[in-house]
Amino acid sequence: MWGTWANLLTAMRLICIGPCAWAITSGHWTLAAGLFTLAVVTDLIDGPLARHFQHDSSLGGLFDHTTDAVFVTLTLAALAWIDVVSALLPWLVAAAFVQYFLDSRALAGQRLQTSWLGKNNGVAYYVLVGIPVIRNALGWDWPPDQWITLCSWLLIASTLVSMLDRLRALLRSEN
Repeated sequence: MWGTWANLLTAMRLICIGPCAWAITSGHWTLAAGLFTLAVVTDLIDGPLARHFQHDSSLGGLFDHTTDAVFVTLTLAALAWIDVVSALLPWLVAAAFVQYFLDSRALAGQRLQTSWLGKNNGVAYYVLVGIPVIRNALGWDWPPDQWITLCSWLLIASTLVSMLDRLRALLRSEN
């Protein structure tokens, strides 16, 4: 089942991670924007394609979600490296994904279970990467880095709330 179009698209996103992070840290904004756009497009298409061809699986979902988590973690780390977002955010994104992975019991072959806040945080991580990448590729000055940094702190807060909510739900389910 690995040789599906959906998994190929996810693999393309996986391949984009290193070059995109490098392009961000070295100021190659047009390249970063192209790779970021490719990542977003493949992320939007892979799930519907898997469902359309009935190739969706727990393992494919795990591959998709893991690739998303690594993509946003490393591109946010690249943005933190150049002082655009808080350096705490990539660490929290990684920790939140590990928590999500473990409490969803993905190792037992179960599908990953998203929460409303967790899913929206996942989208917001991509948006937060995209804003400075696209802004810089277009040569714009707005929004300023300070605004983006503030947004990263808001995402830190919402990520912490999401992690605490997942922990609370896990503790309730064990009682």
